[in-house]
Amino acid sequence: MTWGDLFDFTREDIRALHKTTLAFFLTFYVWFNMAPLATTIVHASGLTMAQLKLLAVCNVALTVPARIFIGMASDHFGPRKTFAALMVIMAIPALVFAFSSGYTEMLVSRLLMSMVGAGFVIGIHMTSLWFKPRDIGFAEGVEAGLGNWGSSIAAMTLPAITVAVTAVTGAAYGWRYSMALSALAMLLYGVYYWFGISDGPAGSTFRKPRRAAAIEISSWGDLVNAIVWTIPIMGVLGVLAWRIHGMGFMSEDALLLSYAVIGGGMLYQIVQLLRVNVPILKRGVPADDTYRFTEVAVLCAAYVVTFGAELGVVSMLPSFYQKTFGLGPVEAGLVGGLFAFLNFFSRALGGFISDRVSSRKGNLVVYLLGTAASFAAMGLITPGWPLPLAILVTLVCAMFVTGGCGATFALVPLVKRRVTGQVAGYAGAYGNVGATIFLTAYTFISGQQFFFLIGGAAFVSFLFALFAFREPAGSFAEEYHLSSVDRAIENESAN
Repeated sequence: MTWGDLFDFTREDIRALHKTTLAFFLTFYVWFNMAPLATTIVHASGLTMAQLKLLAVCNVALTVPARIFIGMASDHFGPRKTFAALMVIMAIPALVFAFSSGYTEMLVSRLLMSMVGAGFVIGIHMTSLWFKPRDIGFAEGVEAGLGNWGSSIAAMTLPAITVAVTAVTGAAYGWRYSMALSALAMLLYGVYYWFGISDGPAGSTFRKPRRAAAIEISSWGDLVNAIVWTIPIMGVLGVLAWRIHGMGFMSEDALLLSYAVIGGGMLYQIVQLLRVNVPILKRGVPADDTYRFTEVAVLCAAYVVTFGAELGVVSMLPSFYQKTFGLGPVEAGLVGGLFAFLNFFSRALGGFISDRVSSRKGNLVVYLLGTAASFAAMGLITPGWPLPLAILVTLVCAMFVTGGCGATFALVPLVKRRVTGQVAGYAGAYGNVGATIFLTAYTFISGQQFFFLIGGAAFVSFLFALFAFREPAGSFAEEYHLSSVDRAIENESAN
């Protein structure tokens, strides 16, 4: 598939790609509809800056575990139903937030809205059902790259929409109606998506795992590996609870209770891993149905230092340029916006190259090494640097980081076809884990040290991928590998 094919709307798979991209775009547009209107909300609602910061924390709080559980739902019910349901259901807290009458309503609705960020996982799964292994990298890169633009377009358009609506409704309601419009658009598109797309081309069979309560594992060692890599997904919620406590919005007793609840959730997920996999492992896994969880772990680590780094850098880059070069807010914001704006082109390019080179692993390794080197270069930026050179280094770093996202998810659908939703859920969750860890660390270190930290983490991920990752069989095949278990499940569904 080439760039020109994206405009061939006679192809059913291209139409499905654009429908899914728009769904992902809308979920991110709604997810990030608060930040562009933050000051307007503060003035209109009388919130303090501390209360606004807490809303921002709540906006990402449940995204990490949601990506795991939504991935399970996508594997079990199919991405069509799951994506449509997510858009319709998440429109409810979005509308509640828009018309909230008190801070508690805003807090709870924003916390629930954080789950809409799991739409990314479903989009990856749906795209994998429509495109063959030889084209999957580019297709996933386009879908994720354009979908991620939802946050950028929200920042560009919502203030203007609010100004226009305010002229008609007044200052007290302008931001509310503009937010409600975005939620309503997502709700209506969710209804359309239910009827307007299928889980793969006509004649294809959607194969789901027999049990989707936890990811299926192929060996006892991999079961231990899966448990180890599941713990941080719940554990990062403890970091968020600690941050809320530090902001003064949570008492010591409430913090301890939060830790207990998070620990209970962690234990529950471990129990589910055991319940699903111990019977499978006792029976024995056919040789043609095995895969290594190490591949999932490598992709998780790669996404920590690509998408996780992107989220972290976008959050601090404008202030870094203001402090380092004395730029004004507008100029610094433009530089920061360029980092995310490259998402579509460079993320799609990372997937496109993955489809064209002889080794998808090699492509990922090169991107991770480039990410490590470019962040090391950013750590060397000082006020004495020429501004154009600093911007050039930043753009090169952005190309490697966002391209690395595309290189990572070009491999996700190839690890284990039957559990693609859950593999995407793990990798996607670790992107948010990385962002949380990096931004928490940033509160204790300088901007230069922040870049060196990410660069060091990227180098560790590079070594992990280089020595531990094995190229999936059939990475460039005409069709996905079907195991004896896949065929048995297909026969069970037919009967």
